[in-house]
Amino acid sequence: MAAFALPCVPVAAMLMPVVVYLPNYYARDLGVSLGAIGLAFGVVRLFDLWLDPTLGFLIDRTNTRFGRFKPWLVAGLPIAVLAVWMLFMAPPGISGSYILFWLVLGFLGQSMATMAHVTWAARIAPEYGQRARVFGWWQGFTVLGMLIVLAMPPLMKASFGLDYGQGVRAMGWFVVLSLPVAIIVALLSVHEPAAPPNARPATLRQYLDLARRPSVMRLLGADILVGTGPVIAGTLFFFYFEAIRGWDRSEAGLLLLLYFLGALFGAPLWGFLGQKLGKHRALAIAAVAYSAAQLSVLIAPAGIVWGIITMALAGIPYSAGPILLRAMMADLADEERLASGVDRSGLMFGLLSGAVKIGSAFAVFASVTALELFGFSADLAGDNTPLALTVLSVSFAAAPALLGLAGAALISGHRMDKAAHDAIRRALDARESPEGSVAAEPRSGP
Repeated sequence: MAAFALPCVPVAAMLMPVVVYLPNYYARDLGVSLGAIGLAFGVVRLFDLWLDPTLGFLIDRTNTRFGRFKPWLVAGLPIAVLAVWMLFMAPPGISGSYILFWLVLGFLGQSMATMAHVTWAARIAPEYGQRARVFGWWQGFTVLGMLIVLAMPPLMKASFGLDYGQGVRAMGWFVVLSLPVAIIVALLSVHEPAAPPNARPATLRQYLDLARRPSVMRLLGADILVGTGPVIAGTLFFFYFEAIRGWDRSEAGLLLLLYFLGALFGAPLWGFLGQKLGKHRALAIAAVAYSAAQLSVLIAPAGIVWGIITMALAGIPYSAGPILLRAMMADLADEERLASGVDRSGLMFGLLSGAVKIGSAFAVFASVTALELFGFSADLAGDNTPLALTVLSVSFAAAPALLGLAGAALISGHRMDKAAHDAIRRALDARESPEGSVAAEPRSGP
């Protein structure tokens, strides 16, 4: 499991700074306007909306001697490495179009690798409880990658006297060097299961119908609500702690490190609760806990102690969504395969991955645009107008909390529990066994 989850480390080390560090770095250090940054990040997320479902559709139809998933991991590697280099080593004076172009390529390479990896994860763990454990490993290594990359700027400054920009470039070096190694280790260490038999070819109409199924729509909506809050908070993190709390970026980076330490400790907790209570119930609990922790930031007293407490508590629920929503979508993919006779897990994970990017596109664009609209300037920090600082505080803390509560309410209506999934697995095993595969005839999906 460690070898399989290893690529999550450099992928997370690529993605998290793109959202959290690069907007602030481009604005403060490279002189790019907030409007140009918001537009570039918003447009690339709209590109992502169709990218992941398309890749999932193609992965479902891939069947080579090398495997279904491994070719996509290998193909995405050089694209991601080149884009990371250009984004993290960007020179002063870059334009919004430069940022947009390399973001598009970066997300293309990352999505190719991630979509193949997550669909592969669902195939190696067919049971209800196993999936929560596998995606717990996945998320644990994802958070580990975040912790490593977050530690770089403050450690580089303390150990080598490097400035903030050099710390950002060190993040890029880490991804460029570690991503090829991690993917090679995963490819050589883990066996790829044989593709399940498709009883009949899939049609485009079936894929469109799949996206309209109520159970699938509920997961997609919950993913948007639960996933968008942390993206908003991450985008505004350094702006908030510089302007409202008076911390410089290195100090705020240490707080973010504590946030993801909380997420690392939370990863096994949510996997465990998902098995014991049901995945949808565990996710609802996590979403409410996240909302409470996020709101506590507004009322927490000043000082390092309360900063540590509030950020560590807010980090614990962070891992729940990526673990439990992926595991639930894998369960629904089994239900769909039983109903239709077609394995559409790639597309279903593509829809899930694309859904949260709807929120991400809105989050980055709307949050930085709102700051600029109300006159917030990154250079002024705490000297901005009271109105601009209020907008920053509400956007950073209250908006993510409300989204979390809405996500908890929505996912509470999910109906797939362990008993229901066990029955689906028994039916699949009976149909796909040598004896059952001859006689079984799949029914049409809802």
